[in-house]
Amino acid sequence: MAEMEKVALITGGGRGMGEAIARELHAQGYKLALMSPSESCEKLAAELGGVASRGVAEKAEDIQAIFDLTMKTYGRIDAVVNHTGHPPKGDLLDISDEDWTLGSDMMILSLVRMARLVTPVMLSQGKGAFVNITTFAAYEPSLVFPVSCTYRAAAGAFAKLYSDRYAADNIRMNCILPGFIDSLDHKPGTAEKVPMKRVGQVEEVAKTAAFLLSDGAGYITGQNIRVDGGITRHV
Repeated sequence: MAEMEKVALITGGGRGMGEAIARELHAQGYKLALMSPSESCEKLAAELGGVASRGVAEKAEDIQAIFDLTMKTYGRIDAVVNHTGHPPKGDLLDISDEDWTLGSDMMILSLVRMARLVTPVMLSQGKGAFVNITTFAAYEPSLVFPVSCTYRAAAGAFAKLYSDRYAADNIRMNCILPGFIDSLDHKPGTAEKVPMKRVGQVEEVAKTAAFLLSDGAGYITGQNIRVDGGITRHV
């Protein structure tokens, strides 16, 4: 493999925003390693000339498996996109301990476990970048998504701590906070809540992710970038 060929590892990389990010990075010349719970990651990897491993972000052994496959295949990792499924919902105090624990494994420990594995690789390469996909509600919490809001906010804190620790090593970590995106079916009237009066497109999230992973974003780290059509009020 050519020395300058870049490699991206993407979890949740079979459908929706993960698929769009994979396609955008492929178009920009990245080699891909994809993980998702179903065969969608395998089909997409076959189409785009990459490799895939079925798995879920909340399981340490699945993260280890996609990391091992990526290193065995390519020998390097330049970019990581941490993207997960949707955590449990429920009325705030009715959510079980098991569901809170699942949320922690899915949205926080997945980031920690991936960083533990990939950071030494990026240190040896002299650079690297992570993007974590969270939610626009991370800092404007909604009772509709209590587990997600709690742990997505924590993901932003982890990204800040990671950037503090590894910025001087030229390894960056940022979060993208999507609003209402067309990867999901939204209730009628959803677009009217958004200042842009439309639902966002997965391609818009993908292009933001590609920028944050690029050298053009080389001085951006520890940030929460909202791709939400202006719906959040936080200044």
